[in-house]
Amino acid sequence: MKILTDLLETIQPSEVLSVCIGLNWTAVEVTRDGVEKCGIASTLIQSHKHSEEPRIEPAGNFEDFSNIELAQFSLSDNPTLRSVGIAALNASITSDVQKFSESNAAEVLAERGKDKKIVIIGRFPFVDRLRAQVGELAVIDQDPMPGDYPPDTAVEIIPQADVVAITGMALINNTFDNLLGLCPAEAFVMVLGPSAPLSTVLFDYGVDVISGAMVENIQAVIRVISQGGNFRQVHRAGVKLVNMFK
Repeated sequence: MKILTDLLETIQPSEVLSVCIGLNWTAVEVTRDGVEKCGIASTLIQSHKHSEEPRIEPAGNFEDFSNIELAQFSLSDNPTLRSVGIAALNASITSDVQKFSESNAAEVLAERGKDKKIVIIGRFPFVDRLRAQVGELAVIDQDPMPGDYPPDTAVEIIPQADVVAITGMALINNTFDNLLGLCPAEAFVMVLGPSAPLSTVLFDYGVDVISGAMVENIQAVIRVISQGGNFRQVHRAGVKLVNMFK
């Protein structure tokens, strides 16, 4: 949680225009000095019963909060509110776009992982293709497929890696700090996925590159998210994938 606390201290006040909690993705739209921005994050859902109290207490009133208040939800015990918090954080981060590269995350991992051992936390679509391009590749996932490893193996596998790629979703499910702490000091570390904050704060914690997302067509992206789109659909609607190197 220390990393999240440091990230929260960097953001400036903005007006919240909209909050959209979709089936797969959550979006927060803000405006500051006449510039509109949108941040996205994976939607985590907590199971509930119809007889229980509302799980999303602010539903219908999120726009009454400031962006900083919404971003504070990233520290909540409620996983869906944490998704809102990370999306608000991503919308509020001020980054120098001139430092962004549009190189593909898989290409960076292939280059860095040649003849080396890569560990990826989170099963990304490029994993099978990447496996043939590197020395050795292990995938750790909350819902492991055949050949993947479950989360409890991280303490054994990550310290052996030359390259570690951590899904930005780890910030939402509160595993990020622990995973980063398992990385060898000499390892090349990437944080990747649309939930990943494009903030230099991560570099202070040993991250070498952030492979994240910039929303370019805000309204189109929010519309797709609101209708349950997966990331491939959200990407096509108006998201640019970028890398920010240390």
